Amino acid sequence: MKKSQLAETAIDRIEKVFGRHQGYRRAHARGKSYRARFTATGSASELTTASHLQKGESRAFVRFSHFSPDPTWADAMSPVKGMAVQFELANGEATNIVGVTSPIFFAKTPEIFTEMLGVAKSFKKGKPSITELAGLLKDYPESGAMLNNIRKMQAPASFATGQYNSVHAFYFIDLKGQRRPVKYLWEPEEAVETLSPLDAVKLPVGSFEADIEDRIAKGPVNFRLDVILGQPEDPTDDPTKEWPDYREKLTIGYLAIVEEAPEADEIVFDPTLVTEGIACSEDRILNFRHDAYRISHQRRMSEQ
Repeated sequence: MKKSQLAETAIDRIEKVFGRHQGYRRAHARGKSYRARFTATGSASELTTASHLQKGESRAFVRFSHFSPDPTWADAMSPVKGMAVQFELANGEATNIVGVTSPIFFAKTPEIFTEMLGVAKSFKKGKPSITELAGLLKDYPESGAMLNNIRKMQAPASFATGQYNSVHAFYFIDLKGQRRPVKYLWEPEEAVETLSPLDAVKLPVGSFEADIEDRIAKGPVNFRLDVILGQPEDPTDDPTKEWPDYREKLTIGYLAIVEEAPEADEIVFDPTLVTEGIACSEDRILNFRHDAYRISHQRRMSEQ
């Protein structure tokens, strides 16, 4: 099956499992968008020629979201939160970083991802059942780490206190054309803070959005952008595997989120939208996202 056809099937199955919610994204349906300032430290300049990572300031848009394709889910039912950032480049183009509060994904290939959507019926009701998880682990053992992670995961206490991982690897390319594998990591200025399951279930729908709005009204919400520097033995094609936690990290910039930006709701935060000096890795799930995001956007726009 061609990649675009597989992406179409995946979106169809997401709609079958979670329902079709007109005007919403097919994943991370509910969220809020903001304007931001990004200040690059310049410490990445020896690793990449990407213009927004040279020392200086650029404008950006940020979207915080809940992972569920169903916008009616309670905040606690969607423990994985998202933070997507689009940087505006000086040449008028853009580039994206997409992060989530899980360090790994649950499928290694688009085929496995699509197949799992065909059997994960209990996801429609929120957290999958233990029985179904056991069945998925048996059939897809490489997905065990993520599925176990979902079962025990605690949501951040706020969009502002989550740690957001790029999940996928990318390559930084320097002036000599040398490539270095990296993963992105957004660290909150405030300490990482999570909610206990008991506290999470008490939250009404929209509490995360109300919280971030209150915080921004008082001043910028700040994040630090680090890159994890990969080594030759670190997998760049498998988002179900974490890199060792002792890998060197480099702080390459700071993000200040300053005000709401409803116009950014139309942005497609495609993680494969990279700029000169950055390249996508061999990760098939990463590259599959381009078609999946395009199809999702086309359907969403046709419903408005």
